[in-house]
Amino acid sequence: MPTFSKRIAGLTGGGDDGWGLFYRARAMKTAGKPVLELTIGEHDTRTDPAILDAMAASAHGGHTGYAAVPGTDALRKAVAARLSAGSGLEYTPENILITPGAQAALFAAHHAACDVGDTALMIDPYYTTYPGTIRGVGAVPRSVAARPEDGFQPREADLMAAADGARSLLVNTPNNPTGAVYSDATLEGIARVAEAHDLWVISDEVYDSQVWDGAHRPLASLPDMFARTITVGSLSKSHAMTGSRLGWVAGPADVVEQMINLATHTTYGVPGFVQDAGLFALSMGPDMEERVAAPFRRRRDLVLARLAGQQAISAIPPAGAMYVMLDVRATGMSGKDFGEALLDEEMVAVMPGESFGAAAAGHIRVALTLPDEIFTEALDRLLAFAARQMT
Repeated sequence: MPTFSKRIAGLTGGGDDGWGLFYRARAMKTAGKPVLELTIGEHDTRTDPAILDAMAASAHGGHTGYAAVPGTDALRKAVAARLSAGSGLEYTPENILITPGAQAALFAAHHAACDVGDTALMIDPYYTTYPGTIRGVGAVPRSVAARPEDGFQPREADLMAAADGARSLLVNTPNNPTGAVYSDATLEGIARVAEAHDLWVISDEVYDSQVWDGAHRPLASLPDMFARTITVGSLSKSHAMTGSRLGWVAGPADVVEQMINLATHTTYGVPGFVQDAGLFALSMGPDMEERVAAPFRRRRDLVLARLAGQQAISAIPPAGAMYVMLDVRATGMSGKDFGEALLDEEMVAVMPGESFGAAAAGHIRVALTLPDEIFTEALDRLLAFAARQMT
């Protein structure tokens, strides 16, 4: 019998894919148990009806055939305008490839940056798919720890030490899972490392509309970084369009041209009616993005207020994104053990920090993704469970 390819069989590196507790919680919920899920970054509100109306009108209007593989001219222009406004750079449609979500954009970016066997750097904690995405293009992931005591900001010296022989560096700010927004000093250090080691920097900026403290600074906007930065974006988080699978990858025109060739041989583009809905969503302007983000800011503040009255759990206040990373080490439990027991005893599901790498061990990630009243109940159950571990 034929065997699987080593590449696909090795996507998870021979270990857990990090989603085990999530799968168990979903199975319990499907079986009728009242599990409160604080696991994935899925908005508790659905896509705005006006966006869905635009999608339906486009589909009924006939935009259901093959769309241009690079994306429609109108959407590429709109994405270029959004990136230009946020960075001070001059993006054009030739700098943009529309992709079926940010995950496809990450895959394309690593294909553009890495050959088989190349080393690709990523910062730990990392989003769970990062190592598998790198392995999926035949590259070898190498993680660089960002420490809790540094607010999960990666140190330039650590990156510099790890970068020898690497071809790319994947960064994510605002960060999933930690909520860190990289400071100017951190970004400038990343830029120096990239220049010193001639790296491509793949910058995952899907949470750029969710910043609570400070400001998001696009990595490509730093001096001399546009030519070596591939930026990944999406409407999933900014416009509550996770299921529409609509993202982009942006960079120098010559590398985008190569990724368009890849798309021709893989995804073959994104449905035109979905792109038209995305174009309409972007036309709703920054106010729409602020409305989508507002509940996560509110719940982030709610978590920090609740934490102030207890000793079992601590947190570095997240500066962005739709998550809070809670430090549970004072309970004497690992993040995985805490999460498993919390699910069994309180029917509250979170993601263990260990799902996101070794640097997040002893933590749990809480998604701010339930309506306020239900979220408060889940948080209170979590804190009561933690308090019991201290007695």
